[in-house]
Amino acid sequence: MKKTIFFIMLMLLSTGVIFSQKVYDEKQDGDKALTQAIDKAKADNKYVFAMVGGNWCKWCLMFNDFALTNEKVKKTLDDNFIFIHINYSKGNENEKAMQRLGYPERFGFPVFVILNEKGERVHTQYSAYLEQGEGYSEKEVLFFLNNWTKQVVTTKSKKK
Repeated sequence: MKKTIFFIMLMLLSTGVIFSQKVYDEKQDGDKALTQAIDKAKADNKYVFAMVGGNWCKWCLMFNDFALTNEKVKKTLDDNFIFIHINYSKGNENEKAMQRLGYPERFGFPVFVILNEKGERVHTQYSAYLEQGEGYSEKEVLFFLNNWTKQVVTTKSKKK
């Protein structure tokens, strides 16, 4: 019984830590941040992975934690993308950034947008397809990421 209570307390504490994170800069100029990420992607020969959401979004915070702690997902992101958070909240809807990203907020949050090194939208991903239970599926997230890397997209388009 003591072990069960300890486990429950530990889970509640860790959940509280995850949801008290400030992953998104709520005052960020998302359009300016996108321009910087695109410039870096061009210099690093990568694509941009824009995660749109907010600190108010449980699933956004859970994905961020998942992406940073799952070694395979983190490596795939680091190797292939410039990972950026674009805030969307009542206080800052980042209208210019949303327009630039093709208004992804219509899919719910988080929503993931892949941009090429020219800043062109390559893909928008509804995140619910990547969920598993009360979290994210490593298999589905890796499948998604690995199918939208610069190398894969440009190789497939050259074969046409």
